[in-house]
Amino acid sequence: MTFSDLKLSEPLLVALGELGYDSPTPIQQQAITPILEGRDIFGSAQTGTGKTAAFALPVLQQLHLKPKTNSAIRALILAPTRELAIQISENIHAYSKYVKVPHVTIFGGVSQKNQERELRKGADIIVATPGRLLDLMNQGFVRLDRIEYFVLDEADKMLDMGFIHDIKKVIAKLPVQKQTLFFSATAAPDIMKLANSLLKNPVHISVTPVSSTTSLIEQSLYYVSKENKRSLLKHIIDDFRIDHALVFTRTKRGADRVAKDLNKSGIKAESIHGDKSQNARERALSGFKNKTLRVLVATDIAARGIDVDKLSHVINFEIPEVAETYVHRIGRTGRAGSTGKAISFCTAEELTYMKDINKLVKQKIDVVSKHPFVEDIFLAAATNQQSQQQQKQPQSKSGRFNTNNNKSVRKNNKQQQNAKRYSKVF
Repeated sequence: MTFSDLKLSEPLLVALGELGYDSPTPIQQQAITPILEGRDIFGSAQTGTGKTAAFALPVLQQLHLKPKTNSAIRALILAPTRELAIQISENIHAYSKYVKVPHVTIFGGVSQKNQERELRKGADIIVATPGRLLDLMNQGFVRLDRIEYFVLDEADKMLDMGFIHDIKKVIAKLPVQKQTLFFSATAAPDIMKLANSLLKNPVHISVTPVSSTTSLIEQSLYYVSKENKRSLLKHIIDDFRIDHALVFTRTKRGADRVAKDLNKSGIKAESIHGDKSQNARERALSGFKNKTLRVLVATDIAARGIDVDKLSHVINFEIPEVAETYVHRIGRTGRAGSTGKAISFCTAEELTYMKDINKLVKQKIDVVSKHPFVEDIFLAAATNQQSQQQQKQPQSKSGRFNTNNNKSVRKNNKQQQNAKRYSKVF
């Protein structure tokens, strides 16, 4: 199938050709036609599936073909983070090279003056984060009463970040008659409740469930103590000669600490998170995309919109508490047919998170047991089942276990007791 088979207009096809888009992804194949037909959409798709083009292309086409009779905003795209809003905006800019559909990007963390100026020029599409959008609405700079197309992207992340009340305030200002496109990586009960309140007889699209990870990504797991994680990170980056890696931490402070430590070791790195200024975030992203920056250390919220071509490595410096987040993280590599590697560091305290991930992805992630910072407790856990089998072997005539096996069982008995706690993870 080609994009022309989806009945996209010639200006869009030319722009797609220049961008090197050869054929539509599964979600684009399933979503573009019903959107062009005016249907509401519930799309379940993880990051990296091409869903931005899936909703942006048909919306751009309909706005381009439908004459504008006033200065009203006709389409609203809500995104959870500044980075994702910027990424969507950049894509729209590229897709609309040969169609006249002006758009404005609105997000917090920067002065609103430039955004006010762009709004005064007039726009068909607004790409926005909820907080800044509400601020500008309350100040009278934005009206949503003429919206024809409403896109809620990464709805699960919106709810995770506590935006539900802001979203409801925005929705209350939208007209009843509109086309709604709802995208989420998960279909949790609260997500479905929100979707059901917005969508009318929607087309349901499910592409690559969140529990799946592409075979293009080689996954590995390193067991290590918390105090040795930064040493292991430096060892892996140098030993594997990694020149382009996205490293995930759970906290903003942790991201800063890891980046600072890498720079001290001569590995050029920067952190990106919600406390960074917008200029600093954009500078770090630009450096990472053009590979003048070797390592970008990010929190999950800040990294949601990071899209880098042919990223070779994703490193989970800390295991995410939510299993689905693991899939989103490693999905930053292995994109568009390229291969990638996902490396995870796990401490004793993070074993329960790792167990949930193994259960979700339904596969055993390869454990690297030979590295300079491996912990004995994990080696014991990995061999715990073997030790238990040895204990069950037939007794000798003296009524005791085989002497060699018995010595093996008694050795490091305390370690074995601790290992039983973790062995179910393997």
